[in-house]
Amino acid sequence: MLTVLYPARSAHGFPRAPQLTPAEAREFAGLAPHIHPGLPQPGRVDWGTVLTHGHVGAPPLPGRRPVLVYSPGGGDSRTLGTTLAEDLASHGRVVVLVDHPGDASQVELPTGLRTTVLFGPPDPATFRTMVDTRIADLRLVLDRFSRLPLARVMDSHRIGLYGHSAGGTAAVYAARDDRRVGAVANLEGYLDLYPTLAGPDQPLLLFRTDGFDGAARIESSWAGLPGHRVLLPDANHWAFTDYGSLVPRLQTSGLVTATARTALVGSGDPAVTLAEVRRRVGTFFARHLS
Repeated sequence: MLTVLYPARSAHGFPRAPQLTPAEAREFAGLAPHIHPGLPQPGRVDWGTVLTHGHVGAPPLPGRRPVLVYSPGGGDSRTLGTTLAEDLASHGRVVVLVDHPGDASQVELPTGLRTTVLFGPPDPATFRTMVDTRIADLRLVLDRFSRLPLARVMDSHRIGLYGHSAGGTAAVYAARDDRRVGAVANLEGYLDLYPTLAGPDQPLLLFRTDGFDGAARIESSWAGLPGHRVLLPDANHWAFTDYGSLVPRLQTSGLVTATARTALVGSGDPAVTLAEVRRRVGTFFARHLS
């Protein structure tokens, strides 16, 4: 399942897109505290009321635009990458958010809802399976670009991959030996899955937080790679996702503790953190996919 965001000619008369479908929201309410301990228990948050800034079915602006493809973190659905994707699309790109059924917490397919819950970090064999499947998913999406309804505004000669956590891992490995991909951004994903990785031939952004408890493994797995390194201060692992906006608001409402907030997204000002993520990722792709 995909979500495609793009610059619209006009949004007038087109409804706002919810972050989750009604079925996904009901399922996520029960799964959330199991996926990420510290999130509110079922019945305390109506996740179905969260609206994005996108408008369903709005006509695209004419012209062919760079395409960015996003893979979310392990256990997360594609919709949790909406905040960053909207900003990237607002600067003249088409952004494709990819779900990985059997890994994502919930995905509403035409045949029904598929749910998966990852309790804690996956073991090495499970992680390998997750990433191998994600690589295949991403390459399938690239292969099918010409079949998407918005293919006419997608420039297949300017493609970037980016991902968070396991999605960042998958994005880097998927880009290897794929000449279609012009740049890759890895948002705190391990790169020690295979015995050796010389790094992709494309420009590489290696972006991590200063609070992630896997920092030692991240640094070790990134050692020697010719990428542009950036450190996000006062932040934790899920600050790269929509949790970076949602969790501080939940804390203000008394639904998330300060300890849980710090463990999820860090203690920094969410407006500052979000702006830095947008600026760094946007500038990277602007430089290499212009």
